[in-house]
Amino acid sequence: QVQLVESGGGLAQAGGSLRLSCLASGHTFNKHMGWFRQAPGKEREFVAVSKWSGGSTYYADSVKGRFTISRDNAKNTVYLQMNSLKPEDTAVYYCAASLDGSSRPEEYAYWGQGTQVTVSS
Repeated sequence: QVQLVESGGGLAQAGGSLRLSCLASGHTFNKHMGWFRQAPGKEREFVAVSKWSGGSTYYADSVKGRFTISRDNAKNTVYLQMNSLKPEDTAVYYCAASLDGSSRPEEYAYWGQGTQVTVSS
């Protein structure tokens, strides 16, 4: 079992920045950690993933160059640094863990409760 708790969401202006954190507990060893988001009326979509080993990261095209995922395994924490925010980034952001590390939300067995990010224009 893995428990995930997100924090750091809030309100930002377009062009601003926010940093999300995800504290993991339980059996976090060898889990790939991802961030997803869901806007009202839309499906949950992949944002970024950090692979367990090797430091590999992958991003959705919509956030590439603006968002950065990082993890501190010693602290069991994953971060999502979001820069140059746009109103279309407004969504509930979820942290998730999986053994697969893909971009498909159905491959992730463990989810946090989500944190709201709102970007005003």
